[in-house]
Amino acid sequence: MGVLDVVEIGHPVLRETARELSLEELASPRWQGFIDDLIETMRARDGAGLAANQVGEPVRICVIEVRAPNPRYPYKPAIPLRVLVNAHWEPVGDEVFENFEGCLSVPNLRGLVQRQLRARVRYLDRHGAPHDEVVAGLCAGTHQHELDHLNGILFVDRVSDPHSLTTLAGYERFHKAEFEARIRELVARVGS
Repeated sequence: MGVLDVVEIGHPVLRETARELSLEELASPRWQGFIDDLIETMRARDGAGLAANQVGEPVRICVIEVRAPNPRYPYKPAIPLRVLVNAHWEPVGDEVFENFEGCLSVPNLRGLVQRQLRARVRYLDRHGAPHDEVVAGLCAGTHQHELDHLNGILFVDRVSDPHSLTTLAGYERFHKAEFEARIRELVARVGS
């Protein structure tokens, strides 16, 4: 199939809680091909991640990858490709950080979202092997953003201050320099 259409805010599938896949479903050519298409779509749109319901499939699959430099998120450190199936996360500790987030399903908008600095993520990879790992910093924020999608939550639902909502042009003009300086400090401290 190749590059898929990304649905935008207002589409009901973005508000659905995605269902888990059985191991038999995951192994099928249909879902393995879908995972390939999801990866291709994320890369074609310069996303840092993409959840299945963002392309109209309410199943618990998302992909995450940051190839540095990413033109949409030049401040994000590289994250190797990972496919997360039936994933869930929980906070590790109480420390949080604020991140200016955007989303392929909410075009041309950014806003400050508070995210856990560290998160424990449990998931299956595309071959059904279980993983249990702790991610930190922007990597943790990216995981939380994508897993929110699978629970029907968009970043605009988590914006900590509605006054921070801005167009991409407004972000570039008024917020980018200060935000990226703060994020560089975070990356230096936690490594991702």
